Amino acid sequence: MPVVVVESPAKAKTINKYLGSDYTVLASYGHVRDLPPKDGSVDPDADFDMKWEIATDSKKHVKAIADALKEDGELILATDPDREGEAISWHLEEALRNRKAIKKDTPVSRVVFNAITKAAVTDAMKNPRQVDEPLVHAYLARRALDYLVGFKLSPVLWRRLPGAKSAGRVQSVCLRLIVDREMEIERFNPQEYWSVRAMLETQRSQSYEARLTVLGGKKLDKFDIDNATAAELAVQAVTSRDLKVKSVEAKPGTRNPSAPFMTSTLQQEASRKFGMGARQTMSAAQRLYEAGHITYMRTDGIDMAPEAVMSARDAIKDKYGETYLPDSPRMYKNKAKNAQEAHECIRPTDMWKDAATLKISDGDQRKLYDLIYKRTIASQMAAARLERTTVDIASDDGQVELRATGQVVLFDGFIKIYEEGRDDVAEDDENRLPQITEGEVAKLSAGGLSADFAKTSDDAVIEDAGASDGVQRTKSAVLSENEAVLGLQHHTQPPPRYTEATLVKKMEELGIGRPSTYASIVTTIQDRDYVRKEKNRLIPEDKGRLVTVFLSNFFSRYVEYDFTAALEEELDDVSAGERDYKNVLARFWKDFSVAIAEAMDLSITEVLEKINEVLAPHIFPPNEEGTDPRLCPNCGEGRLSMRTARSGGAFIGCSNYPECRYTRPFGPPGADDSSEIGPDGKILGYDGEDAIKLMKGRFGPYVQRGEPTEEAPKPPRMSIPKGWELDQVDFEKAMMLLSLPREVGPHPEDGEMIEASIGRYGPYVKHGKIYANIGSVDDVFEIGMNRAVEELAKKAASRGRRGQAAKPLRELGEHPGDGGPVNVMEGRYGPYVKWEKVNATIPKGTEPADVTMEMAVEWIAEKVAKGGKKKPAARKKAPAKKAAAKKAAPKKSAAKKE
Repeated sequence: MPVVVVESPAKAKTINKYLGSDYTVLASYGHVRDLPPKDGSVDPDADFDMKWEIATDSKKHVKAIADALKEDGELILATDPDREGEAISWHLEEALRNRKAIKKDTPVSRVVFNAITKAAVTDAMKNPRQVDEPLVHAYLARRALDYLVGFKLSPVLWRRLPGAKSAGRVQSVCLRLIVDREMEIERFNPQEYWSVRAMLETQRSQSYEARLTVLGGKKLDKFDIDNATAAELAVQAVTSRDLKVKSVEAKPGTRNPSAPFMTSTLQQEASRKFGMGARQTMSAAQRLYEAGHITYMRTDGIDMAPEAVMSARDAIKDKYGETYLPDSPRMYKNKAKNAQEAHECIRPTDMWKDAATLKISDGDQRKLYDLIYKRTIASQMAAARLERTTVDIASDDGQVELRATGQVVLFDGFIKIYEEGRDDVAEDDENRLPQITEGEVAKLSAGGLSADFAKTSDDAVIEDAGASDGVQRTKSAVLSENEAVLGLQHHTQPPPRYTEATLVKKMEELGIGRPSTYASIVTTIQDRDYVRKEKNRLIPEDKGRLVTVFLSNFFSRYVEYDFTAALEEELDDVSAGERDYKNVLARFWKDFSVAIAEAMDLSITEVLEKINEVLAPHIFPPNEEGTDPRLCPNCGEGRLSMRTARSGGAFIGCSNYPECRYTRPFGPPGADDSSEIGPDGKILGYDGEDAIKLMKGRFGPYVQRGEPTEEAPKPPRMSIPKGWELDQVDFEKAMMLLSLPREVGPHPEDGEMIEASIGRYGPYVKHGKIYANIGSVDDVFEIGMNRAVEELAKKAASRGRRGQAAKPLRELGEHPGDGGPVNVMEGRYGPYVKWEKVNATIPKGTEPADVTMEMAVEWIAEKVAKGGKKKPAARKKAPAKKAAAKKAAPKKSAAKKE
């Protein structure tokens, strides 16, 4: 039987079901070999020789395949149909040949299928080929480049930019996109402008909204109304004139469906509609593919197999009717830069099975399959037919014109099942207008503003705001007296931060990365703490910003978008067999090695000064007083500059350290860390190179100095005392806590040091082995010698008393059944009955003086029955006189009761 090897056990299980008992299907569990993570695994001086190593976990999988080949003399490599899949097949063949598991006469073939269906798999088995050498060469080139950048550039970062973790060929360029966008946002200066809208009525008293487009006979540009006074004049110009409908124009229009999904668009749409990250999306898609529900999910192609197109058209006709079916199939062409169109789009393998039919149990998989199914079917449906109406309203003198727009869906077409999401909010173009006739009077609405109409873009709402001149005002709006004309203040907005979806879209447009790498790239920069995600937006951390500035200034060529895209094109040429991959590596290494050598000659001071210079507009902006923004506000003498901590965080510190300990967070003056304590804590300040952090642990919040190291795995820490609010714990309070224990002074009797600190049970003073609690946390920092000695003496005296046996409140006598004294005791939580090792609580409402032996015996028995304590071992039989006394005791008690 031939041995078929795929990547995953799930895929193996599905394929084994299709191939049957004539084949042995095994899983490689991904890549079986990789470059060891150490210097020298790629040797540029030896023609880029690459030393591969089988991972420890992979050795057993390679052995299982080798053992199977002993009995079955044919190997079929059926890994994924992309460059990565080709590389896995190549590694497997090489590893098995090195083990002598593949002999000279052993048939080895490669098969690929775009979907894990019975038809696709069986058809692939009929069309075997050899491992594609150009695809493997492209993989080797990428792997070598990524290794050389990672293992040659990262050490430069470690030595010249303390705290930086590592750099990557594509990840660093992706990080630059995020940092450049953040700096663009910080440089952005908002510009004020105003818009004027009116609520009008038709002759049938139907309301509609129009915006001012012409004022004073001149067509308005966006910034023509630039302040509140101009807005008031515009509002008055509208209210003081009679208006008529100048023209009504209705134009038919169509909207075509979006193309089927490829990797990038699937990630974008899953992010928009479900908030799923790139990794989460690809994980769910991988499981859908392995289960045979969808075609291969790493692709930049949007073409669909002819048989799939016809199947989709049949499903549309059956479910929605012929009116939803276009006359001919739709064809799509990718407009993205560097698209290879190597594979089919991502689509369902069976167009007749929707999410409800498949009954997928996993939530992520169910949502994603539903999205893929609807997008695929919609892509072959008829266009939506619309009617867009434009109404121009003008005054008789032509000084004022307004425009109302609306849209009506005449036929929904593909919109019936699917409409693509949007990354950014656009103006609503779905307004439906009432029937309006050219020449009719357009009256200002008697009902004033609607609730939606009154809302402004700057989150202000028109409220009652009287004014003597007949125009009502708020901070961001002006309103006519009849409340039908509204002037709204706006400000231009900076470009939005990237989401994972828009970042992938931008990378695709620039030609950076490939479908198989998008998810790992976006995940890696977050795992390295270069970027954090808040409310689905990507924000650069200090580490990420500093790495980007360093690379942009000392390795600028290698983080340029065009350079990275051009290198990707060369690697695509290698895939096509049009370039030699070692020539590509040689050209890259020639210049890159020179840049590495030059960077190693830099001193840390030079690097930090360059970063200070580049980031000066951000971290040292001009101040209102016009003084030097880098002058230390604490000592008035030192010069502020960016510094790095051992933890890798950046901060602004004074050059007069340690005489002046002024620090502030990295960023412009007034910048502060998030009030929330994240997984890595909240930085309160810096003491030298050590970050002082507020952290959260399993036993509560605490402050910490520095980071764990091999020499000091547990850095200095101190718990936040009870009663301290976290938002009031600042750098000074943290330093006070970290200075503990505080030395009060030597004890007057023996000279041993008395210390004050805060422990698990609160503030205390300590002398030798004696700990004495004191009143409050403040006392720890203020208590003097006299009081400390007094508290310690009290504690020593109480310890002496505690060593004596506690005296009972009452002695009830011997236990009537098993003997032994029964007593009533005073306890920490109230009185109780004690017999041997059994302590039984006296019920509330019963005074210790009223407890009888019978009551005590009953409580003791209940306690023993509940398992409170084990019943004592049976005593030796008492002498006759004692036994007779025991028998008499209950009689006396019973007689007394009578």
